[in-house]
Amino acid sequence: MEPVVSQGDSEFRVIAVESFLADITQNIAGNLLTVESLIPYGIDPHSFELTPQDVVRIAESDVLITNGSGFEGWLEETLHSASMPSNKSPLVIEASAGLTSRTPDDGLHEEGEDEHGKVDPHFWLDPNMVIRYVENIQAGLVKAYPAGEEEFARNASAYIEELTQLDAWIQETVSQIPPEDRKFVTNHESFGYFADRYGFEIIGTIIPSVTSSASPSAQQLTNLVQLIREHQVKAIFLETGSNPELADQLARETGIQVVTDLYTHSVTPPDGDAPTYIEMMKHNVRAITAALQ
Repeated sequence: MEPVVSQGDSEFRVIAVESFLADITQNIAGNLLTVESLIPYGIDPHSFELTPQDVVRIAESDVLITNGSGFEGWLEETLHSASMPSNKSPLVIEASAGLTSRTPDDGLHEEGEDEHGKVDPHFWLDPNMVIRYVENIQAGLVKAYPAGEEEFARNASAYIEELTQLDAWIQETVSQIPPEDRKFVTNHESFGYFADRYGFEIIGTIIPSVTSSASPSAQQLTNLVQLIREHQVKAIFLETGSNPELADQLARETGIQVVTDLYTHSVTPPDGDAPTYIEMMKHNVRAITAALQ
């Protein structure tokens, strides 16, 4: 069952591909529109596979919101395929449009293994970049649903203020971590924008790619063990739903802890630890800070 955040105009359908994107969009849409998530809670977008029912949902929607920057390559193929009805197609809003991508560290990344090319699409892990998401989504919703222009503007302004406060809270919270301990080893290359913003160094990743569907070689894992020891890294951070086998292996070899409950690609159901984008970020920052203090 896909997440639905609130009730709005039942005749106008808005779908966001990821659940965190649905939450961001709902904050802009307010009570006027209901925003659904295409991908269910807890599912990694890298491994998600569209069903025929999903294609129908997309075709019947009025607005489709994507992260963009190559993150949903499988969706781009569908939107241009013969399986999409020709008589109706949604307005597609690319939330990350206009943002400049960082290039993943060449020392961590294997050329040719990444479905995104050498582009890191994980902009949303820096709340400041989500402000651009809000601006893009607001503009798109106004185009698709002009009657909501004033409410969308009010809601977007209020949510941008919340994002600004979130950024300040993160800076204050991570200041508890000594600068020399702000070192990351993560499951795959997803925390680059977060690290750039808040003064962390990415020492290495288990999967040397910005997609979680790649696989490391034995030599890459050996090199990562050496880096962990050399830089005295305190913890390995995994996203929820990740296979912990390789992280546990690295932990046994290096004696460091594994933190397994970071949310990056999905919020939780309403009764979970991270039911909104803002709570998702706070949950992650608390977990990171606790492990590295």
